[in-house]
Amino acid sequence: MTGLTLFFEFFKVGIFCFGGAFGMIPVIKDVVLSHAWMTEAEFYGFLGICESTPGPIAVNLATHIGFREGGLLGSVLAVAGVTIPSFVIILLIASVLKTFTENRYFKAVMSGIRPVVAALIIHTGISFLISTIGFDSTFAISIKPAAIILAITAIYALFRLAFKKKLSSVLIIIISAFLGIAVNMIFNAANV
Repeated sequence: MTGLTLFFEFFKVGIFCFGGAFGMIPVIKDVVLSHAWMTEAEFYGFLGICESTPGPIAVNLATHIGFREGGLLGSVLAVAGVTIPSFVIILLIASVLKTFTENRYFKAVMSGIRPVVAALIIHTGISFLISTIGFDSTFAISIKPAAIILAITAIYALFRLAFKKKLSSVLIIIISAFLGIAVNMIFNAANV
């Protein structure tokens, strides 16, 4: 039964979400938390890993959650559930693409969907930042928020340098990994 649940839950995510993986993240999070497949902290931790590994984030999340809950079969079913809707929709759209792109109603729908997808992505980023930094209602400053803000500043500087000097993406990943390790060491040293 777990395999079918995984398939249908991820199928719903795949069929009703629009705008790519970042638009899917809030919905996947709600599904995962409602079924108690992960805690919110575990979800955000694995989301960070999914963003740094190759492949689509939604597929990586489906693979991990499916394997965790239903083994290899659960992993296959969760991935199938999240990818089949996109595959079928793309096939249908490709067959009538020219007609759709010139249709004024289709253009109007797409114009209405874009801000919704942008809002979902911004919501995900803000939720992730708040849960990572751990602000409470008093917004008290501790070492954890300071380290996160320092890491974000370092990442911003790294990307500025990367675009200016055309650094290798492998070098950027290695530097980012060291930044992550440094922040983690700061948290562990401060027992945060």
